[in-house]
Amino acid sequence: MSKTLIIAEHDGKTLNPSTAKCASCASFLGQPFDIVVMGASVNEIASEAAAIDGATTIITIDAEHLADPLAVNHAAEVVAMSDVYSHILGPSTTYGKDLMPRIAALLGVNQVSDISDVEDAYHFKRPIYAGNAIVDVHAPENVKLVATVRVASWKAAGDSADATVETRTAGAAASADTRYVKLESGGGERPDLQTAARVISGGRGMASKENFDMIYDLADSIGAGAGASRAAVDAGYCPNDMQVGQTGKIIAPDLYMAFGISGAIQHITGIKDAGTIVAVNKDADAPIFEVADIGLAADLFTVIPELKQLLT
Repeated sequence: MSKTLIIAEHDGKTLNPSTAKCASCASFLGQPFDIVVMGASVNEIASEAAAIDGATTIITIDAEHLADPLAVNHAAEVVAMSDVYSHILGPSTTYGKDLMPRIAALLGVNQVSDISDVEDAYHFKRPIYAGNAIVDVHAPENVKLVATVRVASWKAAGDSADATVETRTAGAAASADTRYVKLESGGGERPDLQTAARVISGGRGMASKENFDMIYDLADSIGAGAGASRAAVDAGYCPNDMQVGQTGKIIAPDLYMAFGISGAIQHITGIKDAGTIVAVNKDADAPIFEVADIGLAADLFTVIPELKQLLT
């Protein structure tokens, strides 16, 4: 029987929303799906996963060497349990992009990347050329399918289920050649860009690193993530982990506000699935106004303080 395995992403405390988005994708395959949660002391995370609509079984693999998101360790566990699954899905996040190619290589199959739509269990659509074209992907039906799900293209599945939780013993030892050093987050307490419901971004129009504090302040005032265009990153106004776009992070927040961003196609690729796009740019002919739901041709250095005042 065909069956799908979804690899859960989490930070050791809470389940990443990308898991529920993978579940939405899996539901269109027309076959049951399980979710595997790997880590140390993951019972509470497994309970979160059990609430995801459509999930049949939540499989926990609890071991100290799985506590850190090392692809070399996690991939070995997935391969060890892969025999009963025809499809293995992971998110197209940093974690998934690190893990899924390794799983595909160990299984000796090609990976399908960035699934944005499902036609059937072996027929998918994915964006190419910075989102300017959509390609049909027909995967062979006689081999195991390993794929990443373009999380920006899917809404999260509901959370009203109560799936069975089962425990599995780790089937592989820790890698002797790779070790986890540390995780650093440049955003402080701000929401992660790839999961934030609201994102405030600045571009070259911010003019300096010091002026970018206006973006941070506005983001903090509404509990939003802080992003940037590639031009702002290249200019040294902010760190590169804030970059949104084709060569940065692909996001789909409910609200995306862009200040001083002209709207190059590479940036638009990263935000086109956002719920509402608001753009502020003094150039009334800026390309970003073509995709914005709300556009304001004005000086951002006037608009941001006024907006901040209205919010406080």
